[in-house]
Amino acid sequence: MLQRTTAAVFLLLASIHAQTSLSARVAEVMNRPEYAHARFGMEFWSLDDNRVVFKMNEQQLFTPGSTTKLLTMGTALAVLGPDFQFHTKVYRTGAVDANGTLDGSLILQASGDPNLSNRALGGNGLSFQNVDHSYDAIPGSAVVAGDPLAVLRELAASVAKSGIKRITGKVVVDAGMFPEGQRELGTGVTMSPIVVNDNVIDLTITPQGDGGDAKVSVSPETPYLHVRGTIRTGVSGTPVMLRMNDVRADDGSHTVTVSGSVPAGPQILRVYRVPEPSRFAEMALTQALKDAGVAVDGGKSPAPPFSSYYATENQVAEHVSLPFTEEVKVTLKVSQNLHASNMPYVLGALRGSGRGPLQAGFDVENAFLRKAGLDLSGAAQSDGAGGAAFYTPDFMVQYLAYMSRDSRIFPAFFRALPILGRDGTLWDIQPNSPAAGSVHAKTGTFSTGDMLNRNAMVTGKGIAGYIDRKDGRRLAFAAYINMVAGDPETIAHHVGDALGEIAAAAWDATLP
Repeated sequence: MLQRTTAAVFLLLASIHAQTSLSARVAEVMNRPEYAHARFGMEFWSLDDNRVVFKMNEQQLFTPGSTTKLLTMGTALAVLGPDFQFHTKVYRTGAVDANGTLDGSLILQASGDPNLSNRALGGNGLSFQNVDHSYDAIPGSAVVAGDPLAVLRELAASVAKSGIKRITGKVVVDAGMFPEGQRELGTGVTMSPIVVNDNVIDLTITPQGDGGDAKVSVSPETPYLHVRGTIRTGVSGTPVMLRMNDVRADDGSHTVTVSGSVPAGPQILRVYRVPEPSRFAEMALTQALKDAGVAVDGGKSPAPPFSSYYATENQVAEHVSLPFTEEVKVTLKVSQNLHASNMPYVLGALRGSGRGPLQAGFDVENAFLRKAGLDLSGAAQSDGAGGAAFYTPDFMVQYLAYMSRDSRIFPAFFRALPILGRDGTLWDIQPNSPAAGSVHAKTGTFSTGDMLNRNAMVTGKGIAGYIDRKDGRRLAFAAYINMVAGDPETIAHHVGDALGEIAAAAWDATLP
């Protein structure tokens, strides 16, 4: 009953507000006390008649957060193509005798595929949760159902089917496509051309009653990570207090001791951010091979470079990804930081030339944006996810307008965007608004702590995408709010809801 009442109130307010100009409704938001020191910038562009219908500080640079991913993934979609597929191959380094013994090792050649995981839905698409597991500290974060090692098991089964029963050497991952080891700026996950389960290991903590020890389940379970320790169950409503002590063994495996307490109540998700993704993949694939009946002796490894083994006759397994449109959907819907952070490196390695893969990737993006006729003086970007970027609202809107005119890529680009009040990072923004379902847009957040006031500061919050108005017109828009102080637990969502309110206002407000 309460939900229906809330929806009715929204409809009543919408009918009143529909007679109000967009500028007036934006002013309603801006004049709230919490935005007294904030900076706003936005632009709304009618795609039907190619004109600005509202603008404010549209030529000023703003911290855009993850709306940056629109540039990263849109460029990749245009340059690689909607039908592009990653090919992750496994090669042998020696001959296989009549008994099925490989006198050598197996090399998995990392392709940059970000979805060597359980996201595949039987070939029909890639699955996602509205709050991705990589954002484990955010309430509602969840893992995708299924086996995180599904792709590695598929490769192991192919190796076994090829006739190999025993490997005298080791399993080696060739991660030479681009450098491994840097942590991406948003969630701190390690970047690498090999990505198994988004390069995290999921720890699901189940509180127990009466102050008992919480249970911890690990997924995927591999020899790479051993978890031990004691987590106490506290009183419901108390904060999560966890500590992780990580010790690396000589073989590259890790032992993590987890201690602290969790409140009584629902399960809690935390992730272990894998520091060496290539070693994680090596140990996980070795275990998958053993499970498939292929023994791995662990003898001498081949020395790099490995390219001399990459001949068709040496290939024993291959995983082909779903079309690239599915990867764009996952990254934009949930704002998957690792996927977006890796993408400039992938572009540089596949389509760039010289100066290292990261700079080469941005050179590819620069060329694409210049060919689109965009004024790059309104843009700055140094990572794929939005940790180091600045855009003017006008630049972002002109980019979105250009994308809308490309019939080859726009349908997939549009479908990949979160939908207001429905899914992805907009699932809980303005869910009862009449505009819910009619705004397709990417969100972005950048924040820092304020120790002076024991507070938080949202230095960048944004939303950019498309609005299908009540009158049938489609708008491209970008709106940013920078520098808003508030409670660390709620301020980011509060500012995001205000931006959602502005977008929803453009759905039916009167326009010039």
